Amino acid sequence: MGAVLALAVRDLRGVLRSRSQLYSSMLTPLLILLFLGTGVSHGLEPANLPAGDFTAYLVAGVVVMTSVFSSTFSSASYYRDRDTGMLRALLVTPRHPRAIVLGKSLAGVAIGSLQAMVVLALAAPFSDLGWQYGYVRGALLALGVVVALNLLLGGLAQALATRIQTMQGFHLVMNLALFPLLFFSGAFFPIRDLPVWLEGLALANPLTYAVDALHVAVYANDSSEFLGLWIDLPVIGGLAVAAYAAGLARMPRPTWSGR
Repeated sequence: MGAVLALAVRDLRGVLRSRSQLYSSMLTPLLILLFLGTGVSHGLEPANLPAGDFTAYLVAGVVVMTSVFSSTFSSASYYRDRDTGMLRALLVTPRHPRAIVLGKSLAGVAIGSLQAMVVLALAAPFSDLGWQYGYVRGALLALGVVVALNLLLGGLAQALATRIQTMQGFHLVMNLALFPLLFFSGAFFPIRDLPVWLEGLALANPLTYAVDALHVAVYANDSSEFLGLWIDLPVIGGLAVAAYAAGLARMPRPTWSGR
């Protein structure tokens, strides 16, 4: 565990020193919340939302979006270490290779969870959130969902990073896979009003259950319009364990020939 924590702290320091990465992964969702949420709420006045306020509805979506951005950006450290030779140096140490993978992935999970909760804390005072379980229990529930989501995304990112040889290819695949999932997760509009075939795709989307759980925790006054925590938590928890285990199972390649 000493080696795992040392690697995690190293990657955390790298993210904290990279201010452009740190700020952009939080500012972009907040800008979407500010402009899209305010514009739709005041321009269109949506009436089909459970609580009627689009800015508040959008908070869960931007929290999930922050985790998606963070998981994508944090995986860049794998390519940096590989291309500079640091990964080869780490793999020749007496520590098991999985300790290296675990340390680096835990840093990504930690920074993604922290950024998502900061976005929630910044957005909450300016949004008409329901907090049906109260502020403390709602925040703790949101934290649990965010950590599980980042474990899922971190495992997926790690599994892809060890298979895709270039950083450009990795970002392309992550964006191609995650952004359609984000749009059909209930983050920007309720899935219950979609056509049947799109609603089926949304229910097969793991991000849907994270968004729904965050809506229940912080947005809704009651759970009647949502899937419910009794569905959301087992699904997101089970997928998080499976994805994270899959990410740890793949050993990193120390070099790449470029061909």
